[in-house]
This record gives sequence, C-alpha cells and structure tokens, in this order.
Amino acid sequence: MKLTDIYWHLKSDIGKIEKEIEQNIDAEHPVLQEASSHLLKAGGKRIRPVFVLLSGQFGEYNIERIKHIAISLEMIHMGSLVHDDVIDDAELRRGKKTVKSKWDNRVAMYTGDYIFAKAVEIATYYNNPEIHRILSHAMVEMCIGEVEQIKDQYQWNQTLRMYFRRIKRKTALLIAISCQLGALAAGAPKAYEKQLARYGYNVGMAFQITDDILDFVGTEKELGKPAGSDLIQGNVTLPALYAMWHDPVLKPRIIHHLDENVIEKEEMNKTIELIKQSGAIQYSKDMADRYLSKARMALEELPDIRPKKALHQIADYIGDRKF
Repeated sequence: MKLTDIYWHLKSDIGKIEKEIEQNIDAEHPVLQEASSHLLKAGGKRIRPVFVLLSGQFGEYNIERIKHIAISLEMIHMGSLVHDDVIDDAELRRGKKTVKSKWDNRVAMYTGDYIFAKAVEIATYYNNPEIHRILSHAMVEMCIGEVEQIKDQYQWNQTLRMYFRRIKRKTALLIAISCQLGALAAGAPKAYEKQLARYGYNVGMAFQITDDILDFVGTEKELGKPAGSDLIQGNVTLPALYAMWHDPVLKPRIIHHLDENVIEKEEMNKTIELIKQSGAIQYSKDMADRYLSKARMALEELPDIRPKKALHQIADYIGDRKF
C-alpha cells in the first residue's frame, strides 16, 4: 500500500493546503520568490499536514479553520530543510539541487528565515495562546537541535542519548505537535490531544530512525542523493553508532571517514556493506519497531473512527518501509 492510499479521502483538503502554501510563499523579492518556489516544487510527502487533518477529525473538523495550522507546520518543516542543507553542505534533496546549491548559503539561510516568518504569520489566525505557546516552544527546540547537530557533526564519540535527543528535535517534535495542534485547533477533548501527541512523538522517532536506515540500504535513485550521505556529511546516525560499538574493525574505518573531507565512492560502498553485515540495520529496525509499538498503544484509548485506522496504517507503513 502506498502512503497516499491511506489518506486518499483527504485528497481534496490536502490539495487545498498545497495550493495555499504556494500562495503564502509568494514574495515581493524575486530571489526569495524563486528560491521558495524551487523548494516547494521539490515536493515532499506533506505528512505533517496529514497528521494535522487526521487528528483534527477527533474534534469538530472544519478544513477552513484547521488548514492554517497545517500550512504553518509544513512551512516550518520546509524552512528547517533549507537550513539543514546549509549545515550539511548538501547538494541534492529528493534528486533536485538544494537552495544553497542553486544559489548560496546566504540566500538559503534568508529563504529559510523568510519561510519561518511566514509560518508564524499564518498561525496568527488563531487567538488561542496555547497554540502559540506550543508552536513557539517547538521552534525554540528545533533551533537548539540545529545548533546541537552542528556541534555533533563529525564527532564519532557520541552516545545513544545524544542521537535520540537530536532526532527528537529534528523530526519527532514537529510530528508530535502536528497531531497535538490538529486536535487542539479542532477542539478535541484534552485526553485525545495528549494521546495524539504521544502517538506523533513515537511515530516521528521511528520515522527518523527508518530514514537513517534507508540512507545505508537505499540506492541513490531511491534516495535522491548518494547512499551513505549522512556519514559523508558527518552525521553519525544509529546504524553507524551500533557498528562502531560492536565491530572493532569498523570503528577505526568510520572514524577515518569522519576525519576525511572527501570520501571515495568505492570506499563508502565498502563501509556501507560492512555496516549492513554488522547487525546494525536489524538493531536499528528493532529500535524503530519499539517506538511504533508505543505509538500504537497511544491510540488505544481513542474512539474507533476512520482517522484512528489511518493512523494505525501510517505506523504500519513506517514499519514496513523498504530496507
């Protein structure tokens, strides 16, 4: 089953959100306009708006009200991607040139800032201070996460705790508040809001872990970037951490890669193969499955309605992603 098949009934509402994102990134300055449009055209799963819409169905669902939080959160995600590509010095995202590659770092940073600012502006539709508190706290945490990622880059002596804290801020937090704010904007019961936030956090952690696995087991065509890009960019993810702990041959090899400015493709391919043989992929998948189990448990107390089934199916989809 494709991810889009799970929420096909939301196709019209997602189309509305996509169109309004395009309208909202419209800028008077031609460079900002072109850079923002370039990012939008690169596409994406729009999974955060989907979580907003599905969670909103546990309350009084009204697309004209709930769309503002969905648009705002997706734009925050888009802005963070532009900044990530600067930090990682990434040339490609989803097979297309990044904003920093097509223009430069300065244009990319200001494009990301512009999209962030527009996202905050869109959220002013709501006069509920709780929505703004949750949103601003998440943005603060994401910024701390960006700085932590810079600090941790090329550092091989990391701990599991550092890794999990980083992916919480990088991915899980925004997915968690997508579920939470979708419920809050729709006036869902507080108990539902809490459980949906818990679901979103655990699904977000699993989603990032599986992304980190795919970076080692996917092909360049599937990933839209070279396999092993995380390691090339100095980001030590769970498979690499496990491999260093459990394979005395791999540890110096990975450290050498992190110390090198340029890694030859043949050498990286050999390292990837050794990581696959080390048990790191299965260990990481087992860790993702633990988070998915917690996500499913968080749904147990919610009413048995269509969006609950869809949330279960999304968790199943993440667990079954191609490895």
